[in-house]
Amino acid sequence: MVVPELRPWRAARPHVERFANAVRPLLARAATATKPRVARVTRAVGPRLAALVRPPRPRPVTTWQYIVCAAVAGLALACGAVTAAGPWDADGQRTAERHRAAALERSGGTDHGAGSGRTAAGPRPAPSAASVLTALGGTTTTVKSAPGEKALADVLKPLLDSSALGRDHTAAVVDVATGRRLYGAGAGKAMTPASTTKIATAVAALSALGADHRLTTRAAFEPDTGELVLVGGGDPTLTAHDKADGGWASLGTLARDTAAALKKRGVHKVTLSYDTTLYAGPELHPIGVNDNLAPVSALMADEGRTDGSAHGPVARVTDPAADAARKFAAFLADDGIRTTSPGPSKATGRANTLATASSPPLSALVERMLTNSDNDIAEALARQTALATGGRPSFDGGAAAIAARLRKLGLPVTGAVFHDGSGLNRDDRLTADLLTALLVEAGSPSHPELRPVLTGLPVAGFTGTLTSRYTDGAAGLVRAKTGTLTGVNTLAGTVVDHDGRLLAFAFLTSDTTDPAQAQKTLDRTASTLANCGCD
Repeated sequence: MVVPELRPWRAARPHVERFANAVRPLLARAATATKPRVARVTRAVGPRLAALVRPPRPRPVTTWQYIVCAAVAGLALACGAVTAAGPWDADGQRTAERHRAAALERSGGTDHGAGSGRTAAGPRPAPSAASVLTALGGTTTTVKSAPGEKALADVLKPLLDSSALGRDHTAAVVDVATGRRLYGAGAGKAMTPASTTKIATAVAALSALGADHRLTTRAAFEPDTGELVLVGGGDPTLTAHDKADGGWASLGTLARDTAAALKKRGVHKVTLSYDTTLYAGPELHPIGVNDNLAPVSALMADEGRTDGSAHGPVARVTDPAADAARKFAAFLADDGIRTTSPGPSKATGRANTLATASSPPLSALVERMLTNSDNDIAEALARQTALATGGRPSFDGGAAAIAARLRKLGLPVTGAVFHDGSGLNRDDRLTADLLTALLVEAGSPSHPELRPVLTGLPVAGFTGTLTSRYTDGAAGLVRAKTGTLTGVNTLAGTVVDHDGRLLAFAFLTSDTTDPAQAQKTLDRTASTLANCGCD
């Protein structure tokens, strides 16, 4: 005899069993994932529940009540698992899954944080930089063979021969994993590189100083004279802004630490001076006064900018060191230390260092320089390279140090001429062969200290100088350093091609008449290389 109230259960039983079998593995994984959280919640609320809940009088429990309770418990457990695995978007797709999908669809990219120049209203950065380094592992990829030379020539030559690229151009494409050149057009001809020079500056500085090197500004006290000297260490990223986002050294924090040290000595008034003797030679670049570069000084705050910007062209103060010292004096005054009007001086060997402020590691400075094409950082790194290798820390000395360092690394420097570290000098000369060799060296497993050269390259459509470029749907496929001077457009960087091969490329042009059209043509060429299955 079948009890009437059990008939629905027998009818539904096969469906329930299939559902249970389907969700049992999911519930097991969910239980494992949520177990620590459930335990914490149980410990937290258990005593309160015990105090609040009183056992009701027992009454018969039907089979349907068992079913309902089991279903509710299962749903609660599933919701807990979902919460643990979250977060979720409004449309029900987990954020992490969306990021992964975007990463798979768009190769390359990284968020460079506060120093990237990316605004809150701009596009989100590409979710991961890992894919641009796919070929570096060697054992974790199943990429196909490198593109064929003829196939590459068939797709690249028509684009590079465009009249938009002027009367003369050179190009090179190299397989990063093997170092083999896959395509070349005048690749050994030296041409004006513009800001792609910064790739060479980055490699030279990282190899000479190491990725962990920091530039330190210090406050030194002369016990004999009571003079306080602000000593420049060549950090162009030292900031006087209230919030030193991105880990940049703070002039305000340095002043507060200095004031505290002075008060411990019972000192409340000092003669304030500043020391810029770390660098030598002229401060003004041969191009003269220019919104793209402040006078190069061992002491400056916020690159001598006259507004609140962190990158891009803007009018600069004429004396960055004096400007930084005045701001330092204002911070000291806020902390109860009176100063004289600051003037130039030199700290003696007897001076006691009261406080210091150090930049982020050189790896971060290189990334910021490349992402934003920061000329002030570039010229500072050229001088730091000279200091590290026994050269004179000037425009000429920095340029000589870069060339010597690249030569020591065994790179093809034939025809290369350096006059600065930024590429603002039109007399600089580099070859497409050298630019691609620099990128290959940065990707070499034997030179991990050079990896910021690759990770600092702007990401097409996402970061730095490429944020507003590649609007044709190729965003995220290219990482490249741009270069632009009047009549000169260059592009050098990396792509992961259609077959998963990491390629380095360099395109240099001269005598261009329409910079916007030249940029579009170079971008289209790089995008074509990224989409090429040219085997």
